[in-house]
Amino acid sequence: MRQYLELVESALSGGVYKPNRTGVDTISSFSEQYEVDLQEGYPLLTTKQMDGYRWNSMLHEVCWYLSGEEHIRELREETKIWDAWADDEGHLDTAYGRFWRRYPIPEGEARLEGESWPDETHRWVTEEEGGRLTFDQLQYVVDTLSDSPNSRRLVVNAWHPANATISTLPPCHYSFVFNVQGDRLNCHLTQRSGDIALGVPFNVAAYALLTKVVATQTGFEPGTFAHTVVDAHVYCGRGDRGEWYADNLETLQSRLADVDDREEYRAVREWLESEAPAEADGENGYDHVPNLLEQLTREPNERPTLELGDATIDDLSYEDVELHGYDSHAPLTFSVAE
Repeated sequence: MRQYLELVESALSGGVYKPNRTGVDTISSFSEQYEVDLQEGYPLLTTKQMDGYRWNSMLHEVCWYLSGEEHIRELREETKIWDAWADDEGHLDTAYGRFWRRYPIPEGEARLEGESWPDETHRWVTEEEGGRLTFDQLQYVVDTLSDSPNSRRLVVNAWHPANATISTLPPCHYSFVFNVQGDRLNCHLTQRSGDIALGVPFNVAAYALLTKVVATQTGFEPGTFAHTVVDAHVYCGRGDRGEWYADNLETLQSRLADVDDREEYRAVREWLESEAPAEADGENGYDHVPNLLEQLTREPNERPTLELGDATIDDLSYEDVELHGYDSHAPLTFSVAE
């Protein structure tokens, strides 16, 4: 996907050195955006391998979002992607799909005078155990697309400020909006923080799939996926390796500015590896820059296609989704900064 390579190049060429909470330093770029036409094929990256267990992880994660569950007990049987942020029983202290499907509604004295809120008889409200009311944002979107497709209120929000204040990992991709143009359903995702090497490829694949599911259920064609990443970053290592970029980022960016041909990114990588201190023992792969430079040397292959059964947001399963015609370059390894 050419748009992804442009994102990589933009962040590396224009970003700034920025330490962060993980202890793995970054090259960070502000407010990156790109758009992908979903009519041109399914945007699963081909410049590195994304099928196999990676595809399995992404697909089960989307099904988990749609389930609205607040724990990962079943998800962890298929992927370990969330284990670092869950307790021993599989509960998370943050919310993604749970807020998609069960957003809490203030009750009693929590409601300020003059505010309007639905009650337990409302069509998208569920009264849960203990009498708490929750709102199904995603079902609201699906029903509104059928009743009033030109609505500009098709917003789903996973961010709760109070939860985010104390959560171990508050939602990165926190809000998305659907919008109809003609017979095409478009989706715009806003993400507060995006790990370009590892997270963003999963994000675009997941939301392209979600757009297709919602479009199929509501009778539209998938249109454009637009993605805004507020802090789009490339991890560049711990300790001496990460700090090297603080003093040498300007030189790296000067070399990137001189690149005229895709193959020249490999020479930039060779220079970097010869000049930067080695990563510490047991910390290989936290510097994502070299393998992203390798990706920049690769020409994207033709996009695969995605075949979807009659599944809805309530019953999508792994077996409902089939990927066809996927052909990628060799896999690349990146370590997760937790």
